[in-house]
Amino acid sequence: MAARAIKNSVDWVGAIDWDRRLFDELIPLPDGTSYNAYLVRGRDRTALLDTVDPTRATELFENLKELGTDKIDYVIAHHAEQDHSGSLPAILALHPQAKVVTNPKCREILETHLLIPPEKFLTIGDRETLDLGGKTLEFIFAPWVHWPDTMFSYLREDKILFTCDFLGSHLATSDFFVRDEPATYHSAKRYFAEIMMPFRANIRNHLEKIKDLQIEVIAPSHGPLYDRPAFIIEAYKDWVSDQVRNEVVLAYVSMHGSVRKMTDHLTEALIKKGVKVLYFNLTRTDIGELAMALVDAATIVIGSPTVLAGAHPAAVYAAYLANALRPKTKFVSLVGSFGWAGKMPEAIKGLISNLNATFLEPVVVHGHPRPQDFVALDRLAEDIRKAHLSVGAC
Repeated sequence: MAARAIKNSVDWVGAIDWDRRLFDELIPLPDGTSYNAYLVRGRDRTALLDTVDPTRATELFENLKELGTDKIDYVIAHHAEQDHSGSLPAILALHPQAKVVTNPKCREILETHLLIPPEKFLTIGDRETLDLGGKTLEFIFAPWVHWPDTMFSYLREDKILFTCDFLGSHLATSDFFVRDEPATYHSAKRYFAEIMMPFRANIRNHLEKIKDLQIEVIAPSHGPLYDRPAFIIEAYKDWVSDQVRNEVVLAYVSMHGSVRKMTDHLTEALIKKGVKVLYFNLTRTDIGELAMALVDAATIVIGSPTVLAGAHPAAVYAAYLANALRPKTKFVSLVGSFGWAGKMPEAIKGLISNLNATFLEPVVVHGHPRPQDFVALDRLAEDIRKAHLSVGAC
């Protein structure tokens, strides 16, 4: 993708990765992604804001060449993860006079991971500025937008906020600015769920930091840019709030059909009581979709058979994921069955200790569920309905 102008002397020079399907060997990318880098040219100096994943460095170099960039004075490193910084050594080799402008924590990580020598850095503080000549970058520290080193840059004259991973989306698209808001919302929510959700409290603080800025464009490091900033800011305010929805994430695995009968019955019982169910068969589930469902749901129910006296590995992974992502879920419960050992509930409960949630009485049966077990599932559905009412889930 060729370089694209945002405003006068402010250009996108990144790369779109249409085919990438896995990030960090962990996160599925059904819609690919982009690595957004930006070039800001002042009267006196030129700054490159981030680089790209090293697999796409050639595209970055071609875009810089297209713009006639013969000298880069500064490379702004917002975050040391290599999808942003991986091409930094190559850029410094081409532009040896350039200084890497970043915060102390990011500098430390770049020195450790990319072996960039100390003399290459210009270390700045929170709210410090860099004058390029008619273009002023203000740096805003935003630690724990999933790493401890992240910062933003605000281009004062053009009212552009460069947010790195914050407010981004893993979405490869030919749209430069957001034009398909539903598709972008879905990708941005998935991105938040997989990466940002454990840091909700920090993100609230970061939203507070930028609330008084005059912002005409938000330029993240992944996905399209926002020329209607309120769209993504309001979405994030919702996602990081404590308000939950009248929804149950029901994630299950069934080996011989007993757990499936239980989860099917519980689903019907909840629907009859006006509770929305987000139903996931863990042997087929895209973990990104499961993570996204966790963003708003008031309750998580995990369904598992017993394997070697414990939970099924797929159920263990779902519990581990929920525990790591720390959603705002208010209630948790379990359903399951066992043959000769019934320690599955204890195993699952031990895996979700990070969740600040009330544990509702589980329904665990010996073998195939019997009539009284279906009654117990009806009771669990009613407990969930009442629990949602108690916290104002809507």
